[in-house]
Amino acid sequence: MAHEHHPGIAATLSLVIPGVGQIYNGDFLRALFWLIITPGLWIGSGGLLGWICHLIAAYTAYNRAIDKNRGFTLPQVP
Repeated sequence: MAHEHHPGIAATLSLVIPGVGQIYNGDFLRALFWLIITPGLWIGSGGLLGWICHLIAAYTAYNRAIDKNRGFTLPQVP
């Protein structure tokens, strides 16, 4: 039986620390992206864009969990 991804958990994890919800979903490259970009935008924008990254990361983690539960996968890069 495959691991079921809970969208609410993924979203909450990424809302607290962007990228952690992506790790929960098994999307390690996406997690790395959020873990690098978010602190840079927090510092570079004085905090304004940091909040936006938290929300976007949570939204994308939520949707990826739903997609994975339905069996949708991302195309693999050759």
